[in-house]
Amino acid sequence: MDTINWSDLSFGYMKTDYNVRSYFRDGKWSEPQLETSEFLNIHMAATCLHYGQEAFEGLKAFKGKDGKIRIFRMHENALRLQSSCRGILMAELPVERFEEMVVLAVEKNKRFVPPYESGASLYIRPLLIGTSAQVGVKPAHEYLFLILVTPVGPYFKEGFKPTPMVILRQYDRAAPLGTGIYKVGGNYAASLVAGEKAHEGGYSAVLYLDAKEKKYIDECGPANFFAIKNRTYITPESTSILPSITNKSLMQL
Repeated sequence: MDTINWSDLSFGYMKTDYNVRSYFRDGKWSEPQLETSEFLNIHMAATCLHYGQEAFEGLKAFKGKDGKIRIFRMHENALRLQSSCRGILMAELPVERFEEMVVLAVEKNKRFVPPYESGASLYIRPLLIGTSAQVGVKPAHEYLFLILVTPVGPYFKEGFKPTPMVILRQYDRAAPLGTGIYKVGGNYAASLVAGEKAHEGGYSAVLYLDAKEKKYIDECGPANFFAIKNRTYITPESTSILPSITNKSLMQL
């Protein structure tokens, strides 16, 4: 592969060697399959294209100072994906299969795991989509689960330095009893206009308020919100906030 400048990675896509796929047909998941193609062949009437039957996850693998590769809390991501599947009526992937495929994807692409001193990581993107052809609004009966990986730098260009955000009261991230607690593509599509407005104003993201009263902090587009007050960890509790595994980990610590 071309030489990679590990210390200058952005949060973007870079081609790697393999992705891993499993298909849900006739009520069961297939064994994992390694693929080198970056493209999918799906029906033009697939439910993921018309009715938003799509959920995904995001987690990372890091190379330690000892050279060992470690994956951060993938069990939690597996459980959150199952929650998203229940939320939009998709076939649930067993936790064990999720973890097996994550490990396989990292192992087969381990040459793309950035070195410890770079501060970068291997981003792991699991994706589950409805693939059966339907015109009526109802759940699919066939699904594809895949995992792609790509080396990335920090999500924000500032890295771990403070980054400016803005409150835009004319936009909501999600309805109080909607899909905000699930990691589904529709939530992110709904945030694109507000996100562009923020970027045009020189801000890195939108800090959303609750959709009902517009006075309580919910979360920002890429992350949960937390604060420390009087040595107490404070974070919102809301039915429209995606449960962040990073936030959960900080609370447990």
